[in-house]
Amino acid sequence: QVQLVESGGGLVQAGGSLRLSCVASGRTFSSYAMGWFRQAPGKEREFVAYASRNGAVTYYSDSVKGRCTISRDNAKTTVYLQMNSLKPEDTAVYYCAASPKSTYWQAEYDYWGQGTQVTVSS
Repeated sequence: QVQLVESGGGLVQAGGSLRLSCVASGRTFSSYAMGWFRQAPGKEREFVAYASRNGAVTYYSDSVKGRCTISRDNAKTTVYLQMNSLKPEDTAVYYCAASPKSTYWQAEYDYWGQGTQVTVSS
């Protein structure tokens, strides 16, 4: 069992930055690939970023590529999402999730956090 708790969301103006954090419980954090997903009002939840178990491999959706960086600190059982040049369309609830598989497909993620709200004003 893995419990995930996100933090770092908030209200920011367009062009600003935020750093989301997700702390995981348990000693097996390094056994899981980690992903960030988001869900905007009225829309389905979508993939944002992926980090492999050791963080060496990362992958991003086209919508955030070049503006966001995912990283993880396995010693601190924490995964981060640095978001720069934020746009109003980035407004969403952001979720971190853990998967025992090396994948960015949502269905393969077994554990989810409660989400943190990111609101970008124009």
